[in-house]
Amino acid sequence: MERTGRNIRMQGVTETMKNTQSFLESFTVDKFCRFCVASSRDTQQQEMAMEQKLTMRVIVSEGDIRKMTMNPRPYILEDLISWLKGTLQTNYNFTLQYQDPEFNNELCNLTDLSELPDKPTIKIIPIIELVPVPGGSELCSDTSSQADTEILSISLDRSSQWPEVFEIPKFQVDVEYRLRQGNLQYLRDATFLKVTKELKHDILEKLAETMYAFKAYPTKEDFETVAKALVQTHPCLKETGSPSGWNGWKNSLKFKMGNYRTKMRQLGRLDVTVNGGKRGSGTTNGDPPNTQIKKPKKGEINFLPDFPEGMNDQNMEVAREVLVNEMMKTKPMESLVKKEMDVTFAFRRKEIVNEKPAISQVVHRWPALFTENQVYYEFGRVVGKNLRENFLDALDHLSPSLMDLFKKKKGLTGQLLAELLCQTKTTEPTDVRCLCLRGLPVILGDDPSAFFKACFDTADNDMYKQTPVGLLFIGEEKLKLNPSKVGIILEGNVVMDDLANLPQAFCVLFGLIYALHLDYPRYVKNTFCFVQQVMFNLGKSELAPKIQTLKNQLAV
Repeated sequence: MERTGRNIRMQGVTETMKNTQSFLESFTVDKFCRFCVASSRDTQQQEMAMEQKLTMRVIVSEGDIRKMTMNPRPYILEDLISWLKGTLQTNYNFTLQYQDPEFNNELCNLTDLSELPDKPTIKIIPIIELVPVPGGSELCSDTSSQADTEILSISLDRSSQWPEVFEIPKFQVDVEYRLRQGNLQYLRDATFLKVTKELKHDILEKLAETMYAFKAYPTKEDFETVAKALVQTHPCLKETGSPSGWNGWKNSLKFKMGNYRTKMRQLGRLDVTVNGGKRGSGTTNGDPPNTQIKKPKKGEINFLPDFPEGMNDQNMEVAREVLVNEMMKTKPMESLVKKEMDVTFAFRRKEIVNEKPAISQVVHRWPALFTENQVYYEFGRVVGKNLRENFLDALDHLSPSLMDLFKKKKGLTGQLLAELLCQTKTTEPTDVRCLCLRGLPVILGDDPSAFFKACFDTADNDMYKQTPVGLLFIGEEKLKLNPSKVGIILEGNVVMDDLANLPQAFCVLFGLIYALHLDYPRYVKNTFCFVQQVMFNLGKSELAPKIQTLKNQLAV
């Protein structure tokens, strides 16, 4: 039996070998070649199918990185961008960058698809279209009709004051998208957005940039205003652990603004480089830290502007000498004087703010600055407001209320005001303005006798040589309500002596205080602070008690 089974198996093996031999005999060379070609064609088709796809890593934002496959593979860059727009459903334009393996995978701009490596990493770079903001600095006034329409011929660092209502700027496109989604989620179920480190950095950086466009050193109230506006605009950013919902944002803004100033200092911005090292232990000139910090205190927007492009101390000095020579002429050319004063503005501010020269030295170096028109222009450069127009409009607006208040006052103050009222013989605008300006120091508790001086001749300076800041009634034996000629006293020197009336002289003096970076004299500090903070609405909003009381009484 075993032998019979073995014979059957051997017979099967023999038949299999015969069949294999028959197949090999029938498989000619021609058939073998056709078999190889068919196999190669299948392989090529598989490779082509693989090449028709583009698999890539796409960085949409720091928090949104995707693996995406485009089939078929694009031939030109525009097709890839169009496909990404449709797939990502974006409504903004963008360019692309890719990680180049030849440069250690650093990002490079993508201009041709042939540059892409296999399975590339691509980053989307949104294109932000900037729209000019309407507005700007107000025009500087002049006594002539043409000067009311003149615009500064130079580009200043800042052109407007801190806004009454701070508008949160538009952020980067990906940040705006995430905030919009967060706001929708907050409105739907009151869920707050989880703010990542990258998202917070982008928000604070943009806010600091916007704040710096108005002022380099925001106040505590400014930080609170911005933080509050942020959570009102984007309620998903409210803080659950803060009573107000924005205290943490306010503190973060303070630190970010300090870092932003450091960045601007490294770029050489004069308004912050002037204070480099003063807040640290190692100061640049050996002074102790936290002393003599130079920053706007009276609402200046161009406190210490940068030089115009291509200008330096040397060519600025040349322009200054041209100014001096022109002012020596009997009739200087107004257009040339204004042009050179515009060009040398940053140079002049740097000299006045940093070196604090004596007034006599400034008169010698900048004689044009002590003309009425140039005081108006300089105030516009520093503050961005029309000095003459704003001053007279505010004074005329307050005059009726001030006169009523003068009449109601009792005691010694009432007696002094009554004497001034008795001198008001007409209701002409100039007389009314003179009454208000003479009465303001009285009602605010200042010392007008130290500020208003009278003399027959300016050559006899015994009457005013000890006066730091004041107005001189020229050709008068005693103070009159409406003098015929008024001069301006600075550091015991009459720097201007041809002003036609008291309101005009007071207005020009206020402008000179800004132009020369002077402090208000103590004996009329309340009066000048009232003009600055109430009439011009400049500087900090917190008022001294006497000024706040008067403002309440006038219902301003």
